Amino acid sequence: MPSPPAPAFLSTTGYVLKQYYCLILRAINTLHPLLSLPLHLLLLLPHYHTLVAKMYSRMVEPLVIGRVIGEVLDSFYPSVKMCVTYNPNKLVLNGLELSPSAVSTKPRVEIQGGEMRTFFTLVMTDPDVPGPSNPYLREHLHWVVTDIPGTTDASFGTEVISYESPLPNIGIHRYVFVLFKQKRRSVVNLPTTRDYFNTRSFAEENELNLPVTAVYFNAQRETAARRR
Repeated sequence: MPSPPAPAFLSTTGYVLKQYYCLILRAINTLHPLLSLPLHLLLLLPHYHTLVAKMYSRMVEPLVIGRVIGEVLDSFYPSVKMCVTYNPNKLVLNGLELSPSAVSTKPRVEIQGGEMRTFFTLVMTDPDVPGPSNPYLREHLHWVVTDIPGTTDASFGTEVISYESPLPNIGIHRYVFVLFKQKRRSVVNLPTTRDYFNTRSFAEENELNLPVTAVYFNAQRETAARRR
């Protein structure tokens, strides 16, 4: 014998709860791409927030250890993946040492995340000029590209400061790539000199807020023997 239909008020309540569920899910999804799992999967993860915290720590820990966060950037939440590759296939990883001859030409910088209607600004600096023990010229600006559409690479953006090859003279230098999300297509306020650049000030002046991702490599002066 078929069950009697549910009272009308229960159907209405179910509809309201469903809409409320959808609103919660949308709110969760806007917090971070990592949180875009279906809600029924999230409920299977009793330690979900702990896992997210560990993932966040794993992403930013190399930047903290390398003093990029602290000396160059404030702490931020990575929300976009960026792949920086020098020819032929040298992928930049945090703390990796590359020779100046290997990074003499600008790399391919791919943005994996965001939408094509979202634009990004890429900044590359050296915070260790002229040497890491006394970086009184900090930072030295190496490259700026603006208006890079999401899910593309830096070649689709506008190069407003040309790429300058790293040529460290004293000690081991860090070369930092920072990606910022733009609020809109913008006319960038550019510095008058490459020395004494300040990434934080540049971001503030151009309304870029905190970075969405960053990566750095190390390099030191290359001897003739090492170039061979």
